[in-house]
Amino acid sequence: MAMDAGEIERLIKARFPDAQVEIRDLAGDGDHYAAHVVTAEFKGKSRVQQHQLVYEALGGRMGGELHALALTTAAE
Repeated sequence: MAMDAGEIERLIKARFPDAQVEIRDLAGDGDHYAAHVVTAEFKGKSRVQQHQLVYEALGGRMGGELHALALTTAAE
């Protein structure tokens, strides 16, 4: 069962309410997405730490319901 862009955005926004979140379906198959997340919570964190926080927000769905996510992050 694939996730849709709205669900991905909802999960990220639930963890980072102030975030600017942009989700794109890369292949049109509901399985490969790109996400761009900008939040002040990323300030002072490495890119790896920022990505880990987003993956945590997705609640372990990476590799399961969410097959591929090209993630870019930035501090506000």
